[in-house]
Amino acid sequence: MAKKLDIVALLAWIVGILVSLAVGFGMVSKTLIIPKIPEMITTTAGWVVVVVTIVGVILAIVKKL
Repeated sequence: MAKKLDIVALLAWIVGILVSLAVGFGMVSKTLIIPKIPEMITTTAGWVVVVVTIVGVILAIVKKL
């Protein structure tokens, strides 16, 4: 049973990463916009999401090793 939970947790983690990257890159490419918020702020927030997600993945992998 513990193995099943580990696999589900890993899949949820991977899906979370993919969603974060999709949202971040969508904001960077101006596909996702937030009404009434300047484009520059949306693009900057998108880059923050992308960078923080990548750093989080690297740190999680390093922590597991």
